Amino acid sequence: MKINTITCHDVYNSGASLQAYALMKYLQECGHDVKIIDYKPEYLSRHYKLWIVANPKYEKNMILKVIYLLLKLPGRLWALKTKKVFDNFRNQYLNITETRYNSNEELKNNLPEADIYIAGSDQIWNATFQNGKDEAFYLDFVPNNKIKASYAASFATETFPEELKQKTSKMLSKFDYISVREKSGLDILKDMDIKNGVQVLDPVFLLDKEHWEKMCIDIKCTQKYLLVYDFDNNPLIKEIAIKISEEKGLKIYTIFKSDYSDKVISQMGPIEFISYIKNAEFIISNSFHGTAYSLIFEKEFIVTNRVDKINTRMRDLLSEIGISERLVSNIDGVTCLERLNYSDIKDNIDKLIKRSKLYLDKVIGEYNEEKDIICN
Repeated sequence: MKINTITCHDVYNSGASLQAYALMKYLQECGHDVKIIDYKPEYLSRHYKLWIVANPKYEKNMILKVIYLLLKLPGRLWALKTKKVFDNFRNQYLNITETRYNSNEELKNNLPEADIYIAGSDQIWNATFQNGKDEAFYLDFVPNNKIKASYAASFATETFPEELKQKTSKMLSKFDYISVREKSGLDILKDMDIKNGVQVLDPVFLLDKEHWEKMCIDIKCTQKYLLVYDFDNNPLIKEIAIKISEEKGLKIYTIFKSDYSDKVISQMGPIEFISYIKNAEFIISNSFHGTAYSLIFEKEFIVTNRVDKINTRMRDLLSEIGISERLVSNIDGVTCLERLNYSDIKDNIDKLIKRSKLYLDKVIGEYNEEKDIICN
């Protein structure tokens, strides 16, 4: 079976890259010919550009613009090394289409041929970002005689913009199969009168722990450390990290610059990301994929909410596997936590993985009633 997936695969974010790889790789291991559509509209192509002016107030004055760009240049040249790490991952691990597409219209006019089209995982339907309003991520370019499905697509929020509901509902009604990553996503679908949605796990769970371990690299670290992955420079995360590092005698490693870490990890790409999680003694994050890989590698971890309120992703995942207490909102929530029982957690995750794989079997046309009975 020839399958094309579409997702935010090339946005220089470790979680986005890894989930794109995971769905592609799992379907390939099932014996299918799989490609990721190389879809890069302008709004997803602004990363690591040397001469872009992010602040409009500097754009109008040529002198200020030149000063702004010169001040930004050293940091941007350094950041290009990180871009290279991600580009290497894309080139080595992702099987993408030969043609790059920049718009939904380009996809319609030069359709990448396949039997099945899958709108992939992560926040592709998050309408607080441009991609959540983009018709291409709702498979608008796919002809009606082809199978259209989603796999673990995420709205990432509790609600969907009222002004977009009618148009989005019309596009989703043309899907043959719909699955979302969060329970809250099912509620959004029902609110748009889409009643055939199911909940599945993020694609990274489709590949087992051993698969990810083989992809990890030796990070040459002699110190025991806790890893902090904090998008918000959150004071609560700092407080938790210092407390746990003192209690457990761990160094603090952070992925982003901080004033309390023993080491800031630079030039981190997807492989480095999973390698540092694999080797950590403890993880503190407000990241969905930081949470997912903490579970995959069976780590002790704590999750906090994000400022931007895209927290249903972590909350729903932890709730599904019965460890909601790992999402903490204050320092008091840390002191009463018991060590995680991964025997029970793994049983819960395995059931969800079976459900997720069964859903993909149905999409591909390899549905087996016996499997359905076992999974339920």
